[in-house]
Amino acid sequence: MGDTGMPLKEPVPFFMDDIVRLRKPHPCGSFEWRVVRIGADIGLRCLVCDRRVLLPRRTLEKRLKQFVSRGPGADGEAGVLPRTSVPPTAIPD
Repeated sequence: MGDTGMPLKEPVPFFMDDIVRLRKPHPCGSFEWRVVRIGADIGLRCLVCDRRVLLPRRTLEKRLKQFVSRGPGADGEAGVLPRTSVPPTAIPD
């Protein structure tokens, strides 16, 4: 296959309870949203009027201006929540 000339960008890692500021205001006047669903589509809830919307990840990445605060797990690896250690259980013979 040929080279398209455009490098692929890694997706922006979003975490539950991230607070994001978008470029354009919601009709209620708020710029800030809380991430409430993660997947191919990202669920957002307006911090002023509590309206919930689903945006495709790519659309949200384009509209994103900045992260106001990051949710739990953001200080771990990008997009991966840290694993908790669980002691192995003894299996009786």
